[in-house]
Amino acid sequence: MPPVSSCDCPHLDCVGEITKEELIQKSHGQCQDCKVGGPNLWACLENGCAYVGCGESHTDHSTVHSQAPGSPTSLRVPSNGGCEDIDMETEEEDEIRARGLTGLKNIGNTCYMNAALQALSNCPPLTQFFLECGGLVRTDKKPALCKSYQKLVSDLWHKNRPSYVVPTNLFQGIKAINPMFRGYAQQDSQEFLRCLMDQLHEELKEQLPEPCDQSHGIAMDDSPEEDNHSQSDNDFQSCESCGSSERAENEVQGGNALIDDTNEAEMLIPEQDEIQANREWQKEKNMINDLYRSGTNGITGGSTGVDIDKDVDTTTETTPQSPVPMEGHIPKMSSSPPKAASGWPSLNPNKRQKKYRSIISDVFDGTIVSSVQCLTCDRVSVTLENFQDISLPIPGKEDLAKLHSSTHQTSLVKAGSCGEAYAPQGWIAFVMEYIKSWFWGPVVTLQDCLAAFFARDELKGDNMYSCEKCKKLRNGVKFCKMQSLPEILCIHLKRFRHELMFSTKISTHVSFPLEGLDLQPFLAKDSSAQTTSYDLLSVICHHGTASNGHYIAYCRNDVNNLWYEFDDQSVTEVSEACVQNAEAYVLFYKKSNEDAVKERRRVSGLFNMMEPSLLQFYISRQWLNKFKTFAEPGPISNDDFLCLHGGVPPNKATFIDDLVVMLPQNVWDHLYSRYGGGPAVNHLYVCHTCQTEIEKLEKRRKQELDMFVRLNKAFQEEESPVVIYCISMQWFREWEGFVKGKDNDPPGPIDNSKITVNKNGHLTLKQGADSGQISEETWNFLHSIYGGGPLLTVRPNISHQEVESSQSEEKIEVETRSV
Repeated sequence: MPPVSSCDCPHLDCVGEITKEELIQKSHGQCQDCKVGGPNLWACLENGCAYVGCGESHTDHSTVHSQAPGSPTSLRVPSNGGCEDIDMETEEEDEIRARGLTGLKNIGNTCYMNAALQALSNCPPLTQFFLECGGLVRTDKKPALCKSYQKLVSDLWHKNRPSYVVPTNLFQGIKAINPMFRGYAQQDSQEFLRCLMDQLHEELKEQLPEPCDQSHGIAMDDSPEEDNHSQSDNDFQSCESCGSSERAENEVQGGNALIDDTNEAEMLIPEQDEIQANREWQKEKNMINDLYRSGTNGITGGSTGVDIDKDVDTTTETTPQSPVPMEGHIPKMSSSPPKAASGWPSLNPNKRQKKYRSIISDVFDGTIVSSVQCLTCDRVSVTLENFQDISLPIPGKEDLAKLHSSTHQTSLVKAGSCGEAYAPQGWIAFVMEYIKSWFWGPVVTLQDCLAAFFARDELKGDNMYSCEKCKKLRNGVKFCKMQSLPEILCIHLKRFRHELMFSTKISTHVSFPLEGLDLQPFLAKDSSAQTTSYDLLSVICHHGTASNGHYIAYCRNDVNNLWYEFDDQSVTEVSEACVQNAEAYVLFYKKSNEDAVKERRRVSGLFNMMEPSLLQFYISRQWLNKFKTFAEPGPISNDDFLCLHGGVPPNKATFIDDLVVMLPQNVWDHLYSRYGGGPAVNHLYVCHTCQTEIEKLEKRRKQELDMFVRLNKAFQEEESPVVIYCISMQWFREWEGFVKGKDNDPPGPIDNSKITVNKNGHLTLKQGADSGQISEETWNFLHSIYGGGPLLTVRPNISHQEVESSQSEEKIEVETRSV
């Protein structure tokens, strides 16, 4: 095939004539978009176009010409022009090579933070989300840590990177969330990671859509909990468990939400209106009481049941079947106004707990299925637990001998544990390693730590199992397996033991693979996970003692696949041997799947074909980021920019361009046939049904707020009320957030259980309870809508109760002062 001459390029036909003097003149000008001066300016070569820009504008100038009729696509290569959202490598290789190698300045014993941030920064699924999907980083929650992290990632991976970046804004945000990180004391890098990722999840989480099929065998607790369990805390040499990585999935716990300063000044009691006639007002109050007593809920419709948080405990008389895996499970969301409650306690058993997702949960969340068997009645309880990271014990000599012994292998395999991890190992190799351990210390591998974590745990002695069937403490056996695997597995080695007066560090070297960490031996039999092999992305190391040390990170650059040491401001290339000899503390492993790489090349080739397409399809930009960074992106999920009715939600219409990418028909057909999901979208429109529901919700809020203001105003004007009703301020704050528009979901039934105490069969107000006091009409009004209880009243005819009453009235008056 003869070589293609330069004149065959179709783009040269549209290049205008320009002289050297004109180019020099343009180079000393300014960018027409952001008014930045040279020297790094670009001149458009389109015939008749005098545009000069810096290339940093949000809108690409080349698209102006590519969208014009009869014009060539642009001066970019077609594979990068049409596939810029698929292929990451859209810059010259020499420009990209240096990206991501920016240091972080130590701003006062912050090496723990710098090492953690560099390790996260070299996790491509997370980093590319903040670089490519910046329009999705939106939050109204303080301190907007996701914005600070997005800015930091952009600085670290900018092509014109400085030698280091000062992470001041992010550090200030972390200190505002958790006082533990205030001051200049050395902190734990793992604790910082948990705090950061939990807050990023809280700020970026979105409610999952409602599934079509509501039949599920097992309800699952969405509160991610790490399984810090078993003999790892008792039998093995390790630190005590530092608790699970908790990320609350129930929204707006009373008093915990940060409130805007501007909204803080808003009050719930209006200015003085004209005094209504007593006859009319009494008539209206009587109508409210009559409606309440007759059970008619015709004021503003609806109530919701209370979301109940429960640990999953599935009991079977025979061998239990593992629950449905979390992958692909889409929990329920209700978008309609709540229905009326019928008395207290108005708990709706059919209502499901709301489920949420974010980029953090997509990348780091996995599921562990734990089973506990009673050795007396053989009852087995099964629990599904989400985890964000796994804390592994470091086994000692005796523990290693148990793990490697053939008898222990047999018991583990029978119990469904991880003995098969050591099945291929022969006695000769075991004896050689055991002899070496006497001279050079125990040879501990990461596989040993995983085996110790997933080994069965005998529950006996002081740690006996409370069997629900036997109703007694019984000897039991506990074991666990992985039900679903995360895209990035975060492993924390328990190196620190914190006693009452001092802390110690376990300095045992744990060898870990750079490639090919296989989790198949620790996978549940009915797990749907396809990819079980992991490659190392980054590792956080701690040098020194428990009281005095220094953190660094070793990270593999995703562009050139070379390893680098990140030591605060210093970034140095290192060998793989240097990384493997490191004293690992936290490791980040990513799923490895060659099929995913081949699929990306195949899709890139479809773009290069540039077939004429009659239809263009919209696809989620967030899913597209998964496609190019995840080993298993899962089904296409366009629900993040669509409502339940197939349109664009009104609150997302203003930034819909940040949520979607347009694909030609051949690319969509290939992706849809390969991954499924959807739905297919050719036309974007604002959903009229959602708009109507929003208007109805605003109307309901206004009606409830106005009625409460009027009732509370009349209550404040009463000099000697006959009876006063108590209400939980925690519930009241949730209701207040709803009617003020701070929370989209109405509160559940009124819950006064936390402010009551039972004395001789009578409910009385608990001393020091967080309660407010309202009138009978106000209680009847709220109870007719939301239900709940229990009913709690105080009589103001006793002096000390009068004092309590006045204080509580002042309290609720301050809480409910109107706009």
